[in-house]
Amino acid sequence: MERVILHSDLNNFYASVECAEHPELKNRVVIICGNAKKRRGVVVAKNELAKKKGIKTGDTVWQAQKKCPDLVMVTPDLEKYRKVSQKVREIYYEFTDKVEPFGLDEAWLDVTGSVRLFGDGKQIADKIRETVKARLGLTVSIGVSFNKVFAKLGSDLKKPDATTCITYDNFKDIVWPLPIGDILYAGRATQKKLADCGITTIGALANAEPEFLERLLGKGGLMLSKYARGEDDAPVADYGHNEPVKSIGNSITLPRDVDSAEEIRRLLYILSESVCERLREKKLLTRTVTLAVRDTSLAWHDRQCALGEATMLSATVAETAFKLFCESDFVGSAVHSLGVRVSNLCEDTGDFQMNLFEDTEERERKTTLETAMDAIRKKHGHEAIGRAMLIGDDPIYKVNLKGEQIVSFPGTDSTK
Repeated sequence: MERVILHSDLNNFYASVECAEHPELKNRVVIICGNAKKRRGVVVAKNELAKKKGIKTGDTVWQAQKKCPDLVMVTPDLEKYRKVSQKVREIYYEFTDKVEPFGLDEAWLDVTGSVRLFGDGKQIADKIRETVKARLGLTVSIGVSFNKVFAKLGSDLKKPDATTCITYDNFKDIVWPLPIGDILYAGRATQKKLADCGITTIGALANAEPEFLERLLGKGGLMLSKYARGEDDAPVADYGHNEPVKSIGNSITLPRDVDSAEEIRRLLYILSESVCERLREKKLLTRTVTLAVRDTSLAWHDRQCALGEATMLSATVAETAFKLFCESDFVGSAVHSLGVRVSNLCEDTGDFQMNLFEDTEERERKTTLETAMDAIRKKHGHEAIGRAMLIGDDPIYKVNLKGEQIVSFPGTDSTK
């Protein structure tokens, strides 16, 4: 039986939630942005009217105001958006238990087993759109296809509030003329490599020799070749299925540029404590630490290091990140943002390989100490206990580890 896969994409999600909650914003240009005074004044979302004014995600607030002086700025409320996202997913579950979230505003649904109850894929998609609009005041664009990649592509083709069907019969006409960048996981670097070889459309990608694509792009080339030919057979995860955590990371945009190595070290401890607290919550250890530095030109640069032993200790992660910083070209240069990520994770079973060069008693003592700090902070708040090295009046160090100053590590999804 041919699979029926939907990809649902909530239109202008953050801005739409705010407009649905505040009807007075319905006919206003609305952007969701950080605090400009604290250097987080970047557009993270906007409504349809803002799009028509030429405002783009990533614009600074002043750029957006130049395009529309009377726009309305709203500070993001992630907890609110998570709650609304969950309400939307509850609607999806009324049609199928096979729902795979893709961020807060997107999800794949396998409705193959639901067509006898609710009609074909297009009918189900239209019913979902109508239900979401009626109950929550939000619009959804949905792609309907026989695999996840084409369903996702379909949801992007018509916005807002539309259903697009891509079938075995029409996918070559609809998909193949599109640019490479429209297909899932074809990033800018991949697009450039393919363009240098004269491959600029999905159809050209589909007709290229897989062996050539593998030589050019590695295993990713074979994956993209399959996607372009409509051979994606990846399943949609069942309801309740949990993806294994692949990495955990946090980053912070600093209220002022920092060029002191000691200040960088202290900030890396703040980030590492936040990251390792989450490691311990999930009973995981890390074997790899990645440092990300954003310079004053706002470009991110990464450095990575494998650890000799898996760990969940904040001090180990922080000192490794600081070592990466000291070995980089950034020493003495102004730093705009910092990030720490841990990956190559494994389960903490309580057992570990003995190391002749490590003081195991000291490691156990530090683990017990950091676990106790977690418990105190959970009960009394993060301000209740901290490292002596972070004591001071400088607001740059007064970062709530669970607060809004900490954001996702650049370019990653910490739960995947």
